[in-house]
Amino acid sequence: MNMRKRTRAVLGVVALTSAIALTLAGCSRGGGGDATAGAASPGITDDSITLGITTPLSGATAGPGTCTVAGVTAYFGAVNAAGGVTFGDGKTRKVDIKALDDAYDPQKAKANYDQLKDSVFAMTAGLGTPTNRAYREAAIADKVPQVLVMTGDPLFSNQQESPWQLGFVPIYQNEGEAFGKLLASSSGTHKVAILSQNDDYGEGYVEGFKEGINGASNVEVVKELTYEATDTSVDAQLTELAASGADVFFNAMSITPLVISSLQKAQQLNWLPSWFLPSNTSSPGAILQPGGATAFPGVYTVAFAQSASAPDFATSKDGEQFLADLKQYANYPDVPAFPHCIWSYQLGAVLQQAFEKMTAPTRDDFMTQLRSISGFQAPFMLEGTAVDTTKDGLPAVSSVLVQKYNGKGYATAKSFG
Repeated sequence: MNMRKRTRAVLGVVALTSAIALTLAGCSRGGGGDATAGAASPGITDDSITLGITTPLSGATAGPGTCTVAGVTAYFGAVNAAGGVTFGDGKTRKVDIKALDDAYDPQKAKANYDQLKDSVFAMTAGLGTPTNRAYREAAIADKVPQVLVMTGDPLFSNQQESPWQLGFVPIYQNEGEAFGKLLASSSGTHKVAILSQNDDYGEGYVEGFKEGINGASNVEVVKELTYEATDTSVDAQLTELAASGADVFFNAMSITPLVISSLQKAQQLNWLPSWFLPSNTSSPGAILQPGGATAFPGVYTVAFAQSASAPDFATSKDGEQFLADLKQYANYPDVPAFPHCIWSYQLGAVLQQAFEKMTAPTRDDFMTQLRSISGFQAPFMLEGTAVDTTKDGLPAVSSVLVQKYNGKGYATAKSFG
């Protein structure tokens, strides 16, 4: 059964036709605040529901941000074309999306939220920790869902601190710990150098990695440095780390151009360690190939979803359908170089699961139903991973597999080396 048929079977899509509206400028329908009991919340009618996104569509992180909008737009474009989503209250609704560019600027993200909050039912899919944090407190005060956001910051999955939030991708600590455990299980001894972003992002990865190697006698962290997210070069840090003699480099970095330049600088220094890279900065096409990653003995990342840039993806029935949806409904004709297109396509399926459970058109009921999904196999999940929104403190996806770059794509790494 191909993916489209499987999605229809699982999600109960009714066969009609329509198209999704991707609006790059906000427009208010009035209203605001949360609905009273029994009344519909803002952003939802008997035949439509509107979602808002603020994410980088320009600047250094425009590639992942654009991919994020494209994936969820493609998913609901296909669903709308098939008739829309049949909610638990018996109403069939089309899903509209309003996406605004924040250029990875927290102030712009907050301004975008202020522009969207009265006309959308929920905010979703936005990429970035500082940008999502910029309007988190306002969303809580306004009782506007800010869900399935693309940040590994655990704050967004703590129900007491963030009652109207839920993360989608694994928290940074999950990813870092997976690297640490893989290395600790190695039969060899290893010296590790670490370069991390000087904020919650970098600190989370390092915290998780050290938890993973805790008690391992064969792993030693010999050098740790940081960089600022606004830095345009990390050559000085690479030079200092290369002198450590480390055979493993954990580059906990979120900025695509800096990862590429790091790979190139290490080769200039003739420093050729194995690499650990976060899931959001490990794209084969956009980062590893231009960085010359095949020069190193091993480049590892973690994943919970298939890669659209894998050699056999485009020839699979599901992959072919996904790429066709991207092109037709999101005006994204290329094979995505970033995983965010797949991730946001998956979160579209998770949102639909919640919509189908909603018996009232309210934000309160939506949050209740969204937090009741367990064991869900979204499209393109890797075997051994699943969506589970029921665990307080964890995002929708918290299971990851370590992957090793093979020169073209990634394959699951059962051991280090």
